[in-house]
Amino acid sequence: MKLIGTLILLLSLGGCSSMLFYPEKGQPFTPDKAHIAWRDVSLSAADGTRLHGWWLPAKAGVPVKGTVLHLHGNGGNLAWHLGGSWWLPEQGYQVLMLDYRGYGLSAGEPSLPAIYQDLDAAFAWLDAAPEVQGHPRIVLGQSIGGALAVHYLAAHPEQRSRLQALVLDGVPASYRDVARHTLGTSWLTWPFKRPLSWLIPDADSAVHGIAQLKGTPILLFHSLDDEIVPLDNGLTLYKAAPLPRVLQLTRGGHVQTFADPTFRQVLLRYLEDPRHFNGLRRLGEIPNYDTGTP
Repeated sequence: MKLIGTLILLLSLGGCSSMLFYPEKGQPFTPDKAHIAWRDVSLSAADGTRLHGWWLPAKAGVPVKGTVLHLHGNGGNLAWHLGGSWWLPEQGYQVLMLDYRGYGLSAGEPSLPAIYQDLDAAFAWLDAAPEVQGHPRIVLGQSIGGALAVHYLAAHPEQRSRLQALVLDGVPASYRDVARHTLGTSWLTWPFKRPLSWLIPDADSAVHGIAQLKGTPILLFHSLDDEIVPLDNGLTLYKAAPLPRVLQLTRGGHVQTFADPTFRQVLLRYLEDPRHFNGLRRLGEIPNYDTGTP
């Protein structure tokens, strides 16, 4: 009981941030490792927090098709999430990757609602960058990055109006429900998963904002095998999202979607015509993987 009391105290003191953000400082490697052209980007949030990002230009000789703002998940830093977008420059999509406050080389500590200032800084950078102007814009939000994007865009229609599409990958519909799922995976916390989960603020969750994104084409990737953000989150967001929207079921681990060339191709085809491409609609078309487990 002493341990449970400690858990409750920590959750009460840390609130949402202690459960949602798991940043890693530093820069373990750069896109050079993947033989990708890049440059460092320095941004400043409204409260003065200095932020770091990477700009991945379209491959030399490839016509620019658009600009992708890649908002990564809640663990590590942008280096560990390069797998989500390293392949886009070769296809003509230039990419801005952002490390939120407290992640990688960015200053500060992550928390809600301060982190929305980081998204605001990224959009302001896109608004000012000459190489972005005149090209379609896409937001790719993976895991919590997608939830942050939905909440931000719901409150900023002027930025939403500039988007060709919003792409969500393994996004939690409800922070509280995912916390409840996580607490339920341990015998120690399972009996307390419901009361402990109520300590997680849920007002910013994607399910409460996605209905406001009217007119923005939305593609939702979600894996049948996701053990971190269960499939029912993807289904919930899909049902709440306004038209036009597409739910693309995938296989594999959490936000490992673009490790599979099939789903890289799905995204590319979707971006050619976000209002009409329906994705792979039959389960027989969706690749499966032998996990080696019975």
